[in-house]
Amino acid sequence: MVQVIEVRTAHTADLDAATLKAARALLDEVFEGDMTDHDWEHALGGVHALAWEGTELIGHASLVQRQLLHGGRALRTGYVEGVGVRADRRGRGHGAAMMDALERVVRGAYEIGALAATDEAAGFYAVRGWRVWQGPSSALTPTGIQPTEAEDGGIYVLPVTVTLDLSGELTCDWRDGDLW
Repeated sequence: MVQVIEVRTAHTADLDAATLKAARALLDEVFEGDMTDHDWEHALGGVHALAWEGTELIGHASLVQRQLLHGGRALRTGYVEGVGVRADRRGRGHGAAMMDALERVVRGAYEIGALAATDEAAGFYAVRGWRVWQGPSSALTPTGIQPTEAEDGGIYVLPVTVTLDLSGELTCDWRDGDLW
C-alpha cells in the first residue's frame, strides 16, 4: 500500500515538544551527526514545513526571518534552514513540496528569500529559480563587518520585491554558529 504524503506548515510556537523532538532527530539523521545545537536553533522561530507519511515525519524545512544588507538597504529576508528528507524517501518530490510551501510564504511576506546550499543541494535550488549569489559575502559581527569567503558560491537568493545586483556585496546579520 502506498502511503500518502502530507506537507503541513506551522509556526514553531504551534508545534508540540514531540514534533520538535522528531524534527531534530530527523535532521540529525539526515545530516549524519553534523547538525549542531546552533544549526537547530537557527531553524526555530519561524514557519516549518513538515512532510508526514502517516504518523511518521519524513521531511523538514523551515523559514525564519533575517536581515540581509545589500545596496545600502536592510532587506527583510525569509531565510531557509534545516531542509532534509529521510534518505529512503528522497527523490520522490517531498523536498520540492516542502519548498513550495515555504516559497509561498517568502513571496507573500518578504523582500527576498535566501539560503546557504550544500554542493549536493545546489542544483535542486537552482532548478526552482533560486539564484547563486556571485558577489562577496560578509557578516555584521559584534566587531564589525567581516568577510565570509568560505560561503561564497553557496549562497542562493530568491528575489521577490527588490532588484538585486548579484555581483554586489551581501551581508548577513549576526548569530551564533554558522553565519550563513
